[in-house]
Amino acid sequence: MGEELIVNMGPQHPSTHGVLYLELKLDGEVVLDCVPHLGYLHRSMEKIAENRTYTQFIPFTDRLDYLASMNNNLGYCLAVEKLLNVEVTPRAQYLRVIIAELNRVASHLVAIGTFAQDLGAYATPLFYAFSDREKIVELFDELCGSRLTYNYVRIGGLSGDIPPGTDKVIKDFIKYEYKQLVEYNELLTHNVIFLARSKNIGILSKELAQAYSVSGPILRASGVRWDLRKDEPYLVYDKFDFDVCVGTVGDSWDRFKVRLDEVTQSLRIIEQAIEAIPEGNPVSKVNRVFRGTGESYLRTENPRGELGFYLVAEGGFNPYRCKIRSPSFSNLSVLPALIKGLNISDAVCVLGSLDIVMGEIDR
Repeated sequence: MGEELIVNMGPQHPSTHGVLYLELKLDGEVVLDCVPHLGYLHRSMEKIAENRTYTQFIPFTDRLDYLASMNNNLGYCLAVEKLLNVEVTPRAQYLRVIIAELNRVASHLVAIGTFAQDLGAYATPLFYAFSDREKIVELFDELCGSRLTYNYVRIGGLSGDIPPGTDKVIKDFIKYEYKQLVEYNELLTHNVIFLARSKNIGILSKELAQAYSVSGPILRASGVRWDLRKDEPYLVYDKFDFDVCVGTVGDSWDRFKVRLDEVTQSLRIIEQAIEAIPEGNPVSKVNRVFRGTGESYLRTENPRGELGFYLVAEGGFNPYRCKIRSPSFSNLSVLPALIKGLNISDAVCVLGSLDIVMGEIDR
């Protein structure tokens, strides 16, 4: 063994996916140890929730996983609705599924594009991904007037119904995206260089994945068939036919492939939801200010894994306690175990395959 060297990767390193600082102990190019340091984006989200009314906190959930803002809105509102026993109309439930799956597609496209760039694919896959994501972002802009932080899902329903003709726009996008998935497979999935950089790199076993409580595509890439949309259905997910995508090895390539396959499954769900969407009003008449009593915990399947909100109410206008279970925190925690013994270039690959967002980790 040669002389050990401590290298600081981040918080400005282009491959750290946010304001993350990794303290790496190296022997030449080999990683001996890794310590992730958090806190560069800490904004006291949970304490803010305890000092706002239930409705006022919805826009703050947009700022958790800012690549999946619709899903964050949904998870929080479902937890409040469970606490208050609020009923949601069938139309609102179907629309919630549609926007949640569209946001999942948009999020996975970013993950795929940035991961390819981390491995040296330069700009082509990234431009493909962002070009496709732009179509979803434009649709969301039509729905709520925003492109990143939406505040569209509300307690009891949505902020408004979809504009006329939106169903056709979504159907056209689905047809377009099915064709694009062929392009992604040709560009990346079986690309010799891409395979060499990601196959058998950062293998995460089933046992280790469960020990670290990782979730989402990372858990499923390790061969664990667990998806809350199937195993603990919420909204109307139990009415749709779709597959749970799993990997076999649990390496960086499997994590990429599971996300790519999940795009197809999300498109399948959206197709079925649009055809079955009922008539009615997705906007429920719920007071903007209300008191709550008791406690509730609700978890949803976000693009990065299980997002949970635990609310404790003691009769006030705001929650006494709001605890947020973010998927990226557990997913990042397993990084040191995955990159020990790898080259530093492979450490970048593994980190990119985890697809973390620091906004929900530093909460």
